[in-house]
Amino acid sequence: MMANKRLLLVEDDRALADLVTFHFERSGYDVSRTGDGEEALILVDEVKPDVILLDWMIEGISGIEVCRRLRRRATTANVPIMMLTARGEEGDRIRGFETGADDYVTKPFSPRELVARVQTILKRTSLRQTSVDEIKELAHGALRVDLYGHGAFWKDKRVALTATEFAILQTLLREPQRVFSRDRLMDAAYQGQVTVTDRTIDSHMRNLRAKYAKAGCKDLVETVHGVGYKLGPCR
Repeated sequence: MMANKRLLLVEDDRALADLVTFHFERSGYDVSRTGDGEEALILVDEVKPDVILLDWMIEGISGIEVCRRLRRRATTANVPIMMLTARGEEGDRIRGFETGADDYVTKPFSPRELVARVQTILKRTSLRQTSVDEIKELAHGALRVDLYGHGAFWKDKRVALTATEFAILQTLLREPQRVFSRDRLMDAAYQGQVTVTDRTIDSHMRNLRAKYAKAGCKDLVETVHGVGYKLGPCR
């Protein structure tokens, strides 16, 4: 029997946490929960969650700071994080994505939709059973992506990416000469199940460029003005 997916819920509104817990447990998840940022950083090492639901405004350390710290840890750099918040301004959403969130849900929300969106993220990030004929690795210049092990590398140096960033980079790598529209990249990253703005994709691109620039790659992605993005020469 396949083990249940482990979910860590960080939400200090008890009534909302009870509701979210009910829906995820009914969908077969093992849910651990806390309303405190400090405790969340401890629990994540104990629970080793497959996905994290993280409220922005919580007790102790804010959710956005918890997200930032989790992305700096090697053990949690790739764990999918969905932010839950009442802050619905575009600037807040962009800040959440730039901090490392894979998705962003504003309150109030439908618990059933929330479950569906988490399932979409997990579907993207799960390790698939591959056949011998299936492509397990993509490469372009000094850039390499291990599809089977869900790893991204620059000159054999691992670059920690979120699930969404990995999905976007994988899409670019499959057709390195193609210019992708923002809509096409949105579909690749969210599998057509989530509506996001152009600025959301732009934020993910800034994150990708910054991470690879730090690793030594200065030309990961090229912007084709008025059209979208394409993979750079990756030298």
